[in-house]
Amino acid sequence: MTTGLTKDAGWEIGVSRTLPLAPAAVWDFIASAEGVALWLGDGVRLPTRKGAAYETTDGITGEVRSYRPGDRIRVTYGTSTVQVAVSAARSGNGAVLRFHQERLAGAEERERRRAHWQAVATEVMAALGVDEGRA
Repeated sequence: MTTGLTKDAGWEIGVSRTLPLAPAAVWDFIASAEGVALWLGDGVRLPTRKGAAYETTDGITGEVRSYRPGDRIRVTYGTSTVQVAVSAARSGNGAVLRFHQERLAGAEERERRRAHWQAVATEVMAALGVDEGRA
């Protein structure tokens, strides 16, 4: 099977970073207006109720599929689905921040979204004061 192509979710991409911070601190940031602006876009007011709609300043619409405080946010994003999750690192030290997007149009979109999520992860780390060399 081709890398990034799944039977059920089509083309997908995942990017994760381990941060030397408590999971609650990472969650509080990623779910805040400042954090949402980094991963969903400036000015997006992300509702926390399942089924609630949102729109980006670029005109992309979506709805909340699930919102589990301290754990994950799953939203539709146009024709794709985005999930942002925070969990404790296996080592017990720090948190793992994951971005996952599925139902992408193809391999080219997957590569564009990989670059996007890698840049977002770097921006989140900078906003949280984490040097990539320390993560």
